[in-house]
Amino acid sequence: MFIQNVHNFRDDCLVDPKSPPLEHVALFDEAQRAWDKQQTANFMRRKKSTPNFNLSEPEFLISCLDRHSDWAVIVCLVGGGQEINTGEAGIVEWIDALNRSFPDWHIYISSRLHDSEYGAEETVRKLKSRKNVIDNTSLHLSVSMRSFRAENVSLLVKQLLDCDSDSAKQTLKNIENKYPIVITRDISKAKQWLRKQARGSERYGIVVSSQAERLKPYAIDVKSPMDPIHWFLDDKEDTRSSYYLEDVATEFHVQGLELDWVCITWDADFRYSDKSWEHRSFCGKGWNYIRKKERQIYLQNAYRVLLTRARQGMVIVIPKGDKDDPTRNPMFYDPTFEYLQEIGFKII
Repeated sequence: MFIQNVHNFRDDCLVDPKSPPLEHVALFDEAQRAWDKQQTANFMRRKKSTPNFNLSEPEFLISCLDRHSDWAVIVCLVGGGQEINTGEAGIVEWIDALNRSFPDWHIYISSRLHDSEYGAEETVRKLKSRKNVIDNTSLHLSVSMRSFRAENVSLLVKQLLDCDSDSAKQTLKNIENKYPIVITRDISKAKQWLRKQARGSERYGIVVSSQAERLKPYAIDVKSPMDPIHWFLDDKEDTRSSYYLEDVATEFHVQGLELDWVCITWDADFRYSDKSWEHRSFCGKGWNYIRKKERQIYLQNAYRVLLTRARQGMVIVIPKGDKDDPTRNPMFYDPTFEYLQEIGFKII
């Protein structure tokens, strides 16, 4: 075949650790999702009968093409802030692997890798002392193909998550006439809004964080299994489809996919407080702080994924909570709603 699947490429390279592959060019889509060393070692031990494997996925894949004596090219397509799974190393590991083990490679990088959602600012700074590093503005693909109505939705979401409310206000003004975004405290109003906006076969559905465990009073249970095939493909008469607005999808179901219109129901796992975000996980009786930086990034990126799934527009539901339920105290939700209101989102 002219093009080989990356998994077959990896397996071929494991057979003889010194022989160069047939390919001189490798293209890795969603390169930020490549595994770190621990996750790669676990996979190699369980699935490939290769114990004591000590390379991350980026370092191993680079090493395979490094076997060539003449030339090789690796193209990494990177989505900023898309790491949501345990063991996803991000673009940082690709750069760190090059710095650790491959000093002779030339590196061409987008000048936008300094942006916060890539989480690579410090690593990119380390490249300044390395030779053969070329910044190229053309390597940033700035035109969004996901939303044909508004190219700045991803920018708005970035600013919102960065707590840059002033910039978010301006970006919202630039897109609100083409790409409606509204907020509400009432999920019934959100469902009505979705149905009213959609025309013909335009698809809509509800998405939530996989950590949103206190939405059960609204008949949303993230632990209840849903079938993505039925959810994305079945028609309006099927109760399992997204159209029915009963089953919900999490960031793991919708990453890399889109709907025309989306309802995001926000829980207290990711809450605004004092000009910053708090990261929580629910355990039985209450919300615990997430201390580990890696898990904080995964949670923030989960909301980044959810907020960028709609092609044409979205409604965001921030529940009112319940003062008689300590797990759904209104104080957990009100600051988030007030923050979005301050940015300028229309209330329904």
